[in-house]
This record gives sequence, C-alpha cells and structure tokens, in this order.
Amino acid sequence: MKAEYEEMKGFFGEIRLFPENLDDLWHCAHLVRPGDLVFATTFRSVESASDKLRPEKAEKKPFRLGVRIERVEFQPAVHRLRLHGVIEHGVDTGSYHTLNIEASHELSVIKQWTSMDRERLERAVKASTAALIHVLAIEDGEAQLFRIRQYGPEEVLTVQAGSGKREGQDARPAFFEAALAPLRDLSGPVVIAGPGFVKDDFLAYVRSQAPDVAERCLAADTRSAGRGAVSEAIGQGIIGRITEDIQLAREVKLMEELLSRIGRGSPVAYGRDEVARAVEYGAAETVLVTDSMMREPAVTELCEAAEQRRANVVVLSTSFDPGEQLDALGGIAALLRYAVA
Repeated sequence: MKAEYEEMKGFFGEIRLFPENLDDLWHCAHLVRPGDLVFATTFRSVESASDKLRPEKAEKKPFRLGVRIERVEFQPAVHRLRLHGVIEHGVDTGSYHTLNIEASHELSVIKQWTSMDRERLERAVKASTAALIHVLAIEDGEAQLFRIRQYGPEEVLTVQAGSGKREGQDARPAFFEAALAPLRDLSGPVVIAGPGFVKDDFLAYVRSQAPDVAERCLAADTRSAGRGAVSEAIGQGIIGRITEDIQLAREVKLMEELLSRIGRGSPVAYGRDEVARAVEYGAAETVLVTDSMMREPAVTELCEAAEQRRANVVVLSTSFDPGEQLDALGGIAALLRYAVA
C-alpha cells in the first residue's frame, strides 16, 4: 500500500490510498466505513438523445466521482473491493453508484480517521516492502502450499503422490520433486511444516536439488497436517520471526490466552455487554474484536473508548481460525486486569 496525506486537520482530512495487491484491498475494506466520502475514477453510463431511442447503446465513460459510502463489500475471489453509495460530487449527483476498486486503482478517502485506522494504514504501508511468505504443509503423499496473506492463509495448490514403495520402486523422490517445483518460482521465505520426519527428508532433498531454494526455507515441527499445520507454525512464532508485520501469530496467541482464561475461570469478558462494562470500569487490558464487528459504529466507539482507557485493541480476521473462534463468542472479548462483578 502507498498512501499520500493531503489536507489534514488533526485526525480529519483526506488520504489518497494506492492498493497494490489483495492484502491492500483487504485493508481498504476496513479503512472505508459507511458515512465516509470516497473519490475515485469510475465508469458510468451517460445517455445521449439517440441512446434514449436505443437504451442498449448507452455508452460508459470514465468520471471521477465522490461517493458517500453506504456499503462496503470485499470480494477476495475476484480481487476486488466494492464501495456502494450515493454520488455527492460529479455527474448524476443524488444517484446510487458502486465504485469497483482493484489493485493499482487509486482512491481518496475523506473522513475522521481513528488511531486504529492510522495504525492499520501504517502497517499496510510497511507490509508493501516485505516479500510474501509461504507455508508448505507436507506429510506422506500430500503437500499443500499456502500463501500467508494479512487476512489469513490462502491455499495455492495441493500436490498428491504416492510416497511409499510400490513394486520395488520408491515413489518418494517423484513426490518430493513435484512438491519442490512450485517453490522454485517463489522469491520469499518458505516454511516447511508438518508432523514426523517427512518434512526433514523433504528439506534434505531440497538442499541437494535446489540449494538456492533451501536457503529460504525454515522447518516447523507440528502435530497437525494441512491447514492445521499452518496455524501451528504461526502460533510457534516462526512467521513472526520472518517479518514483524504479520499479525496472525499475535491473533493465535491471544485467542489461546482468552480460551485458556475462560477454562481456568480467570478474568475475561466476552460479548458486547460484558466488554462494554469492563471498558467502563477500566478493567479491559486487551480488547479482541473481529473485523466484521468493526463494521458497526457502536463497536467502533466502544473500541475507541477502550483505547482512551489504555487498553490495546486487536482486530482479528474472520478469514482465519482465531477470528472464527472469536466470532463464536460474540465477535468481541477482552482480557481483563481484574474481575468485574
């Protein structure tokens, strides 16, 4: 993400955003909220006199419009962010329009920026200089490659092959070569994760066949395979050691702490009412909230009140396991300094 600060008065003003990839679009989806004014170049149909006789011939032309946003929709499958609202500046003012934002599509946002907004923006800008991290979860006969996005792990491909000996032939070298092939095209770090000795044997194979790839590989011993191995690797802090920008390790550890406290009966709060009471009494030390809950103005105000009372606020992605767990607890919870009656 690239950002240019325009006219700012305190925390109110205009910031131009230049998303460069899917992660940046995800950040924009949480930086833009209903009520914000967004300017972007877009296409809109303009009817001429002849078009009214043949409406199917209405031509779409580019315009720069200012839209007061009412709905935000992130579409990761098609790498697009849809911002829907009412046109306030430009042609057809008062009409509804949808801005389709893709990577390399500039948008200018005018709003009251919160401290959480600024922190998210700084994190997104910093992340633009970091190489993407991949995790190869490998076990006997199957290897799954995941790309670590800032909103969670994205599955890239699955390699399946026989890894045992059949008819006197060892099929493992062919399997290892098939798993190695996609790693040759990557430029960033790769974590090789999985249970048992398969990952160690695979790493030895990589060192012998592709030393340059091996230099970018780290091993993670996990109990689980597949997507579960990715969660364990993140929880172990391996990805956090590669780059400080990835927040997923923090999310895993915080959710583990929350669930552990609930099991022990230690001071926690979950659900909007309990968290609001804890914040009011100054008992909240860390507030955990899902990205979907942050869409609600009342929740945003609650998080701002928590920050004013010296609580840390961490937004968890519902695209990843910790966020899903928090969603099941009401979407918001808090680790407390002391119990609140």
